[in-house]
Amino acid sequence: MYFCGLKPSKSLHKAGFVSIVGKPNVGKSTLMNRLVGENLSIITAKAQTTRHRIMGILNGADFQIVYSDTPGILEPKYALHEAMMNYVKVSLEDADVILLVVEWGEKFDPSVYERFKTITAPLLLLINKTDRSPKVERKTMIDYWKSYLRAQQIIPVSALTGENVDKIFPALLELLPEHPAYFPKDELTNRSERFFASEIIREKIFMNYSQEVPYSTEVGIEDFKDEETILRVRATIFVERESQKGILIGKAGSSLKKVGTEARVDMEAFFGKKVFLETRVKVASDWRKQKDKLRSFGYLE
Repeated sequence: MYFCGLKPSKSLHKAGFVSIVGKPNVGKSTLMNRLVGENLSIITAKAQTTRHRIMGILNGADFQIVYSDTPGILEPKYALHEAMMNYVKVSLEDADVILLVVEWGEKFDPSVYERFKTITAPLLLLINKTDRSPKVERKTMIDYWKSYLRAQQIIPVSALTGENVDKIFPALLELLPEHPAYFPKDELTNRSERFFASEIIREKIFMNYSQEVPYSTEVGIEDFKDEETILRVRATIFVERESQKGILIGKAGSSLKKVGTEARVDMEAFFGKKVFLETRVKVASDWRKQKDKLRSFGYLE
């Protein structure tokens, strides 16, 4: 598959890791999905939706780009946040190119962006959400960020509409090193099917509940049976307090049923077959603050 109709030279093969980083809710996951051409990262309007480092692999005959969608950069308040920020740290350390995403109208925040002044990997700065901006102001915004960060290019884009996203691929290809593919060419991601099943459920929780409930929730896949004509999934949704369990389940189980129905529909589209989804809710007290529980949920080794 070639992206945007571009074909690298047959005389060499380019491959590398491209880390997509930025503050929470600037559009990193939407951008990742558009670059890869698949919905690998869950997307909601709430900040801190992405908790893991998710790799999406774009393959061509003479290139392989391994994109990493990362959690939004924040000041940690819980052990969970520390684990999330470690994903960001590792992704920056092994990046061949960094895609730093800021949103339209955002100002330079030294606590977040100062580190990018000394980073050694090439930097592409993307000013996202141009669908909200007048075109006449774009040069002003580009000049503003040029005054703070030294980037190989600054590209105004809209991950939502796709505007200027086609300019990212050739810019990346120019910067990536010559290297054999890191993964088999038929692989799309480093994550398992179980992981994506849990993420789809978690996305529906973020979309259906407000305040603290989505942030206090984690999803564990207890059983994942891929049969010939049906996929059977049994999931446990963990919350931190008994009161949150009641909210999640809802009156006569109505709220949980809605989440399950929406998740099942998306799973069937993602996995390409009929899905039977069974969910239950369980309390795991203060799991975001306890490293042993974070370890059991796969955030720590």
